Amino acid sequence: MSKDPSEDEAPRRLNSLEDRNAVVESALDRAIERGDFDDLPGLGKPLSGLHSSSDPDWWIKQKMDAEGINGVAPAAFQLKKENAVLEDAVDAFTTESEVRDYLTGFNARVREAVMDLRDGPPVFTPPRDIDAEVTAWRERRAKKTDTGSEAEPSVPDPERGTDGSEPGGPPRRWWHLFRSR
Repeated sequence: MSKDPSEDEAPRRLNSLEDRNAVVESALDRAIERGDFDDLPGLGKPLSGLHSSSDPDWWIKQKMDAEGINGVAPAAFQLKKENAVLEDAVDAFTTESEVRDYLTGFNARVREAVMDLRDGPPVFTPPRDIDAEVTAWRERRAKKTDTGSEAEPSVPDPERGTDGSEPGGPPRRWWHLFRSR
């Protein structure tokens, strides 16, 4: 039974910087002996961007780009950006319940950011009135369908004119073609 004598000893107190450095160096030496640093990705390759940027955070930005991480900003900035495109985001939904759920989540994020007392810029984004936003969403949706129905193309019929109308009569809408047959 071969026990390492260092396991029987009490843990050392690290009272000075030299002691801490010695512990770190010995841990690195043991890891190198075990081969923990063999075959690491990028082994023997220079670090890209090391000397080409004056930005001290170049390495974290490069890592975020490589990992595809985005949206990491203080809540005030994220909410301001989301508030600017809120109508477009809401217009993408097809049901009122989806709109209400999204707006409820947005308001919850605004309240949470306002109550968060950690460092960061203050939050000036106001919560949205859900009922007013749903009403505006309905109006925008109705306006889109009204303009869409006026410009709907009619289905041509070879026996009729190119617009589907009787010769000399008013143009017929496409849904009337299916009813008259």
